[in-house]
Amino acid sequence: MTAPLDVLVVGAGPTGLALATQLRVHATRFRILDRSLDRAHESRALAIQPRTLEALAGFGVTDELVDRGNPTMRLRMHLPRRVVQMPLFDIGLADTAYPFLLFLSQAETEDVLSEHVAAQGVVIERGTELVQLEPKGSYVSCRLRNRDGEEETVDARYVVGCDGAHSTVRTQAGIDFEGSAYPQVFLLADLEVDGLEPGAVHAYMTGTGMLLFFPLGSPASWRMLAMRPPGTPDTEVKLGLLQEIVDAYTTDRLVLRDPAWMTDFRLHNRGATRYRSGPFFLAGDAAHIHSPAGAQGMNTGIQDALNLGWKLAVVCQGAAPEELLETYEAERAPVGRSVLRFTDRAFTIATSRNPALRLARTQLAPRLIPLALRATGMRGRLFRTVSELGIHYHHSPASSTGPRSSKRGPRAGDRLPDLPRGLQARTAGRGYHLLLSGPPDLWPDERLAPVLRGRADLVSVHRLNEESPWPDVTQGLVRPDGYLGYVARGTHLEGLCVYLDRWLCRRGRGR
Repeated sequence: MTAPLDVLVVGAGPTGLALATQLRVHATRFRILDRSLDRAHESRALAIQPRTLEALAGFGVTDELVDRGNPTMRLRMHLPRRVVQMPLFDIGLADTAYPFLLFLSQAETEDVLSEHVAAQGVVIERGTELVQLEPKGSYVSCRLRNRDGEEETVDARYVVGCDGAHSTVRTQAGIDFEGSAYPQVFLLADLEVDGLEPGAVHAYMTGTGMLLFFPLGSPASWRMLAMRPPGTPDTEVKLGLLQEIVDAYTTDRLVLRDPAWMTDFRLHNRGATRYRSGPFFLAGDAAHIHSPAGAQGMNTGIQDALNLGWKLAVVCQGAAPEELLETYEAERAPVGRSVLRFTDRAFTIATSRNPALRLARTQLAPRLIPLALRATGMRGRLFRTVSELGIHYHHSPASSTGPRSSKRGPRAGDRLPDLPRGLQARTAGRGYHLLLSGPPDLWPDERLAPVLRGRADLVSVHRLNEESPWPDVTQGLVRPDGYLGYVARGTHLEGLCVYLDRWLCRRGRGR
């Protein structure tokens, strides 16, 4: 009889592949399947945020993503009477090795992640679909069907739905997906454009809406996104229609040619009411879908996966209590809701035909945007939000501050900054990483022995000396996903022991 799986991953897009990457690092028993016969070859999502590049760096894939992508740094906003140019991510990002928005098509991102998991011995079961889920005691019975129509049943402790907006896992888990569709129809194309300055994002702001061009490189030089004008016949998307829209939205002489892909679609703003139901979890588009404003969707999904993956792994290994899995929804659902609100507001401002919003878009924006660009503090906060470096888990049950909190430096629940440069790379290995700042003689081995006893294989110790993100004597415990679970000032380790006793079992305890 085949041994039960720890995890069944349903969906092999960027979210599922990121989850598989982390499960493989932790030697978890899992399978990953996707009903599609091949990965995406269209551009779809087209940008990777700095936080996602950081989170993937420890797996050795970020350099390849950067080599294939376009780290453009400029946005050109074409207003009615002027063009305003602003850099992307020029301030507020000193604590990351990736201070840029990387333009790279989803097809390329999936290719890099697919090649990586394949090199690690992971088989992506293409053309295999999930048919039925049935909880049975401590396992879920999962009925699968392959491309030839043959069925098999496998048991798994947990099932993760990374299977998109029409998630089978979400439906069978009985989790509602609340929200609505926007009334507008959008046109999307990957193509060549003559007349556009290369190396920049171009945004045309008009009373009708916004016309956007993003630099891609592959499968074409540009991605075009525009709203179908009201009254336009609902016909097949062709190059002539796209050229008509461009001519109506701008007085620039832009010539479209050689389309690699064209389509139309409607956008939705929906979120799952729960991210977990018993042994079932949701991540990525299965948990939240929204407009592409701010390039948040794929990035949020990948970070969902990297938050969940290590938790599933250590629980399945018996190294952590089941309670740890409850922190997934506590940490990621607020992020999902925030993204839904942010993208909805940005989308409404950009597309609404409400007279007041049209006035703001065409008359007020040209006057206010140049002033806003001079406010470096405001721009820095905006960049940190969009880059997802500002995401934190301060209110998570798995974030705890010791009896004496550090007055400066990162807090419990913050991501570990990459300051001094290279600190994130030092803590990128599997397991937890205990950072100890101050003179090394404050942290002798005998002081640390009670902390490490029974779990030395899951906690690595780093004596930082002056190379610390804290200015005083501080202890910080970095989780496997790069966030600080515990922070305290001073050398007393009782609080750290209490934290670890709650969230990380000593060898011989747990399952």
